[in-house]
Amino acid sequence: MTAVPHLASVIAADLAGMRSQTFGLAQRAGLEPRLHALVPRGVWRHVPAAWWPAPLRAVQPLGLAADDLAHPVISIGGSGGAVGAALRRQGARVIQVQNPRLPPDRFDLVIANRHDRIAGPNVVLTRTALHGVTPERLAQACVEWAPRLAHLPRPLVAVLVGGGNGRFRLGRAEGASLAAGLAAMMRRDRVGIALTPSRRTAPEVCLELRHALAGPDAWIWDQSGPNPYLGLLACADAIVVTMDSVSMISEAVATTAPVMVAALPGRSRRIGHFLQELMQAGRIRPFAGRLETWPASPLDDTVMAAEAVRHYLGLRLPE
Repeated sequence: MTAVPHLASVIAADLAGMRSQTFGLAQRAGLEPRLHALVPRGVWRHVPAAWWPAPLRAVQPLGLAADDLAHPVISIGGSGGAVGAALRRQGARVIQVQNPRLPPDRFDLVIANRHDRIAGPNVVLTRTALHGVTPERLAQACVEWAPRLAHLPRPLVAVLVGGGNGRFRLGRAEGASLAAGLAAMMRRDRVGIALTPSRRTAPEVCLELRHALAGPDAWIWDQSGPNPYLGLLACADAIVVTMDSVSMISEAVATTAPVMVAALPGRSRRIGHFLQELMQAGRIRPFAGRLETWPASPLDDTVMAAEAVRHYLGLRLPE
């Protein structure tokens, strides 16, 4: 057994979801991540990464090479996977997060979701997305945010709002419908609401939510000052999260709060499988405009994934 390496190189697009997954995995495996942000160049921005003939020339930074990176390398997504596979051909030890859209044997270890429907001797499948929401971080966030949210009624419902994407719609009409359901719950069940939009939440959706939830029993983050996201997860008696984000749902079910998922128009086979599995596990229920509570335990497969990384690298457990 060797000592835990100090650094790991993260090869990823510089997006919040990518950082959350790769940094969460690295840190919980006892590694210190360093991001090498990838930006596709020129025409390659419009071509699937699996088709890039020379991935190391298709992205900025140019000149990326295995010898210049701390090992292991953690890659994520399609573009990260293409670059990670190229670095492995140069001798890097590469751990791929998410389905790379390439054969798994081009990596040393692949950690993907069950709904990705891939398999192989070096593939580890998780029910949830990877993240860094640990009991310790939640406890620290509770200390910071409980006094700030103390003016709201209990039970306190945290609401995590995403945004429209290629699979689901969340525009003004959908925002108005969500807002009406939340306002009905606040009125009928006498709950407090603490809501955070995301960077993807459209301004018109925020306006609908602010209009419907105006009053002393609700608080909506205006996206200035400290980000309350972890604080809401830590302090919530229940959580409502929109169905567009696997990452937000995965972080929500890592808490002890029951999680209700707000439906949106659209369809995704992968997200459908993901939600069905969590529903069968009793960890989530559909949001229907009323508060629902039931016994809930944290569900977090990042722990299992981090153990797989340590086992592959032959690392001691962090003290």
